[in-house]
Amino acid sequence: MRGAYDVPEPQIIGGPTWVVQDRYDIEAKATGPAGGHELMLMLQTLLSERFKLVFHREQRPIPGYRLALAKSGLKAQASAPDSRSAGHSQRGRIEAEGCTMAQLALKLAEALKQPVLDATSIAGRFDLKLEWTPDELLARSPSDGPRPGGALEPAAGPSIFTALQEQLGLKLESSKVPVEVLVIDSAEKPSAN
Repeated sequence: MRGAYDVPEPQIIGGPTWVVQDRYDIEAKATGPAGGHELMLMLQTLLSERFKLVFHREQRPIPGYRLALAKSGLKAQASAPDSRSAGHSQRGRIEAEGCTMAQLALKLAEALKQPVLDATSIAGRFDLKLEWTPDELLARSPSDGPRPGGALEPAAGPSIFTALQEQLGLKLESSKVPVEVLVIDSAEKPSAN
């Protein structure tokens, strides 16, 4: 459902327990060339027909974060007026040009796997770079064995929360965030082919 409807997993709720526990290998063949959008539409049809998936959309407040301006003030550079929006995200790093605060909130939501609402009231586009140590590396102790790359020492970088304040002058505040959710009304386990 996450891919078919382009909705983050925490925003899919309800349904029988097997929906989040069971895994299925789906093999399908398109009748002709199909792009990503067309494939997701086909996946929606498959979910409806084979899994008897029925759902509705609604607004609900769920746990997440509000992106706000820190006391230190914004530390991102304004983009050139004619710059286009481009970005690159990977584990522990976000680099963007021509990025709005709403776009940054989406990138942070992907990294945190929770919704992030832009509450900065900052207009415009910015060039920014954010680097942090992912939580799973911060939480490891030396007795857990080598870190990726073979290092035994503790992770040296800041958490995403600290990095956001120090590097961009922004902060994340824990909050209930109103988002659109997909509520599963019913679903059935599919029969084998």
